[in-house]
Amino acid sequence: GENIFLGNNVYMNYGVIMLDCAKIEIGDDCLIAPNVQFYAAAHPIDPVIRKKGLEFAKPITLGKNVWIGGSVIILPGVTIGDNTTIGAGSVVTKNIPENVVAAGNPCRILRRFEVDENGIVKIEREM
Repeated sequence: GENIFLGNNVYMNYGVIMLDCAKIEIGDDCLIAPNVQFYAAAHPIDPVIRKKGLEFAKPITLGKNVWIGGSVIILPGVTIGDNTTIGAGSVVTKNIPENVVAAGNPCRILRRFEVDENGIVKIEREM
């Protein structure tokens, strides 16, 4: 747990797994549903190298006010931007920007929005 950094007002439900071989940073006001898995550790795809027992790690970063749905898997090196929602059961294999709703396997952007100065959400477009 020495590579796990939580912001203020973070809520994590039960069954969360964090393989923190690299830094896992979660911003303020994030909601983490049950059984979410943060995998900062991984093994090489090359079977000859993998057989040697080598592994690597890359950091995972969640911005502020992110909601991660149940049973999401977040892979090494992923950054998820502020205000983003990741749908339940998603596998996040690459960075997801701020102000989006994303879901699926692999996780992809479904909807973009903006938050104005009054805190009102305006949908920019649906994918």
